[in-house]
Amino acid sequence: MKKNIFSKEFFYKLIDWAIKMVGYAAILMVTSLIFDDTLYIDNGYFGLWSLIAAVIIFLLNKTIKPFLVWLTIPITGITLGLFYPFINLIILKIVSLVLNPHFYINGIWFAVCASLLISILNVLMDTFVLDKIKGKVK
Repeated sequence: MKKNIFSKEFFYKLIDWAIKMVGYAAILMVTSLIFDDTLYIDNGYFGLWSLIAAVIIFLLNKTIKPFLVWLTIPITGITLGLFYPFINLIILKIVSLVLNPHFYINGIWFAVCASLLISILNVLMDTFVLDKIKGKVK
């Protein structure tokens, strides 16, 4: 029996990926306009470099973030969850190292602000958008 590659789960994962890519890229563009001294995104391909950064953030969130969350459970527990956005800070710094000439972060305070926004976006997207889409797909 042939398996359909366009299953409901595939559709859900595709929507999840597309929504998060657009959200991450929008957050990076908006915060680079607000904090122009601390975040640099190459203006030649402004949307392209923020989209590439969003793809890298998404991949790191799916691969490295679960390990970082597991590793920092004691610190997150002691701080009552306030350390969790710093995991996104670590991921943003990794993206900054990978895309250094076209995307880099000069200070830590922008990265904290952007990581808070990314954390809020993740919670809002998972709670209000993706769970409703997943419920309709099932």
